[in-house]
Amino acid sequence: MAPFLAYEDKDPDTDRVPLVLVHGHPFDRTMWAPQLDRFPGTRRVIAPDLRGYGASPTAPAVTDFSGFARDIEALLDELEVESFVLAGLSMGGQIVMDCYRLFPERVRGLVLADTFPSAETPDGVRARDAMADRLLAEGMRGYADEVLERMVAPHAPAEVKAHVHGMMTATAPEGAAAALRARARRPDYRALLRRVSVPALVVVGADDTFTPVSDARAMHAALPDAALHIIEGAAHMPNLERPEEFDQALEELLARVDARQPSPAPPRL
Repeated sequence: MAPFLAYEDKDPDTDRVPLVLVHGHPFDRTMWAPQLDRFPGTRRVIAPDLRGYGASPTAPAVTDFSGFARDIEALLDELEVESFVLAGLSMGGQIVMDCYRLFPERVRGLVLADTFPSAETPDGVRARDAMADRLLAEGMRGYADEVLERMVAPHAPAEVKAHVHGMMTATAPEGAAAALRARARRPDYRALLRRVSVPALVVVGADDTFTPVSDARAMHAALPDAALHIIEGAAHMPNLERPEEFDQALEELLARVDARQPSPAPPRL
């Protein structure tokens, strides 16, 4: 199931490989506002709200991390999108990896932004479960206040901070808590990365403390065909903090993907 997801679908009639944007936690599809403005006009761009986030319903709650990937697959089936480039940030990047694990034949390119591939540690499982309990008990505002200046750099524009804080406080605690528990039990994707056969982009904010540059370098080293972009002056959300630099790196990846596509068949005479 899953065309119950809320989503943006821009320029569905363009011919280039579509771009699918997967947001992180605890955000929604408006996280991709700069990219939803930049890339339509040249290709189809699809950005869903994950189950439990944004305008998508919280029930049934996701109980397994692959549920997010299957939701995206079902949405793209409904939209008749056969192949695509997948871009994800943070938890969204891990969902993108799970999509590649489950249906790699449909993926033409990967963008892994401010994320990491390893499974959760035992301490990490306990911490995510405890945070899920806290969000259900207290709501989202206290958490949002605490992490805002790690999500974006302290010197980020005020409007970016307001947007990020607003997404976090608007998220349903039930959806965020369910995702945290599922994420705590996700598989390890490190071996998967070594088998990726499509062009990839690894991008990270230079000041990211959630997923530091060392994590990005390790992913870049594991991927057979990848570029690495470290964006100065950004923390965990470089697509919002430094959209011009992020979009330029994404444009280069998309050009590599387009160059691999077969030329259209000539018209019959």
